Amino acid sequence: MIGATTELAGRVAIVTGANSGIGFEVARELARKGAHVALACRDRDRARSALDIIQSVIPEAQVTSLPLDLASLRSVRDSASAFDRQFDRLDILVNNAGVMVAPFGQTEDGFELHLGINHLGHFALTGLLIDRLLASPAPRVVTVTSAAYRFGRLDVRDLALEGRRGYSPFRAYARSKLANVLFAQELQRRLDGTRTISVVAHPGGAATGLGRRATESRFYRALLPIFERLSQSAAEGARSILRAATDPRLAGGELIAPGGFLGMRGQPVVNAVAEKGMDPKTGARLWEASEELTGVRFL
Repeated sequence: MIGATTELAGRVAIVTGANSGIGFEVARELARKGAHVALACRDRDRARSALDIIQSVIPEAQVTSLPLDLASLRSVRDSASAFDRQFDRLDILVNNAGVMVAPFGQTEDGFELHLGINHLGHFALTGLLIDRLLASPAPRVVTVTSAAYRFGRLDVRDLALEGRRGYSPFRAYARSKLANVLFAQELQRRLDGTRTISVVAHPGGAATGLGRRATESRFYRALLPIFERLSQSAAEGARSILRAATDPRLAGGELIAPGGFLGMRGQPVVNAVAEKGMDPKTGARLWEASEELTGVRFL
């Protein structure tokens, strides 16, 4: 049985994709530290199962299930409204859920699957919860990316990426992960003058269910032997996100990642953000385009 602490007592957190893998490990550790954690998940049964597991090992844990399907803006709005009805503050928002190297698909709103779930869904959720974040004394938004963001190329004029022609699952994934970094950096710029900070994290290589469709990609299959040798457990992968969510020394804008070989494993450290992830002009254009596509405007 895992002993609880009071380090985060009184804090409220949301972790998207908290029913399994890294998201589950993050949610469990935040709950162990005393936070009231909302498990924001698409599958209600799996969320309930994750909640039961956490409470079985941490009987005093405060955990709540929050239905959320990031592939549906309607669901994102419903989820934010449900949270608003239950809580008057939000201290930690972990934008963790995602899809990785999947075949071409579209969200309920017609967005390419990777960008729609990994970026646009989280953009909308953050915007709809911004009042609850700003109501907290020291709130934090953690956006989870991947080292693949360095390979991403983003055409802000074609965010929806509606056509199948030339579609590459890996390029679509890398593109969405670059969007995560650009969003987090632009959010930090727009939060200037508030108590809220925005931090980016990537877990490195971790054994989770996220890449279950990835072997359909020839590029991913070629690199799979390397990934397998360098990967770590989901609990180890969660360390970067947990540091990003809780380290009081962070000022905002940092990228937290494993400090080992190729950033794939090891203790979390502050990493430099690649230039493409820091470009303020691209960040501002991505923000404006995301507002147009989601209908959510904030900051």
